Amino acid sequence: MMMTAGRVIQQYYSSCDAALLAGSGVREEATTTSDLDIVIFDEKVSSSYRESFFASGWPVEVFVHNWTSYLEFFRRDCLRGIPSMPRMVVEGKIVKNDSRLRTIKEEAEYLLDEGPLPWSKSTIDEKRYFLTDAIEDLIGCTDRGEEIFIAGKLAEQVSEFYLRVNRQWIGSSKWAARALRNYDRVLADQLIGSFDELYKQGEKGNVIRVIDEVLAPYGGRLFEGFSIGKS
Repeated sequence: MMMTAGRVIQQYYSSCDAALLAGSGVREEATTTSDLDIVIFDEKVSSSYRESFFASGWPVEVFVHNWTSYLEFFRRDCLRGIPSMPRMVVEGKIVKNDSRLRTIKEEAEYLLDEGPLPWSKSTIDEKRYFLTDAIEDLIGCTDRGEEIFIAGKLAEQVSEFYLRVNRQWIGSSKWAARALRNYDRVLADQLIGSFDELYKQGEKGNVIRVIDEVLAPYGGRLFEGFSIGKS
């Protein structure tokens, strides 16, 4: 992968200042559908951009930044709790070096170690309310198609809730499962097992039980007395 990334950089970004190979390849988690994630730093570009293409038989995703534009991506990622850019920079293997990379890697590592900002009580209550709403929808649902979509939303909501109340980074799609497993393997296995039962057998009980256990330390389900925007 490093050799392929080097060829891509030489062919398409030969004048860049620095480049990193990130993603599943450097984590040794590559699959048959994995792509090459390449981060480019180039002082000549006026603003960040992203592009995708095929090269040397590989799907390639490139994230191009100048030496200051990456900071806005760091900031956005930290606010949403999904540290995509900081993680790519920390994990990334240097394909083309520049002394300024060291500082950026240190910045990214600091952000990852700090974790996301803690949720306020009002945010926790809001998340409890919408989790409660989804749980009640699941309990009362009698349509299999609707049930599947409700379950998918619930899985995202409960993983976000559990990780954020514990000041852990979250993820989307496959990263949601990875983030849960990295922080609490036991809880991750319980959640995944309960949703597996729901999808395969239509059994809702364990999904509801595990989510109620996650909510319990923060007051459990919330409906009565909740409001948004009331002055």
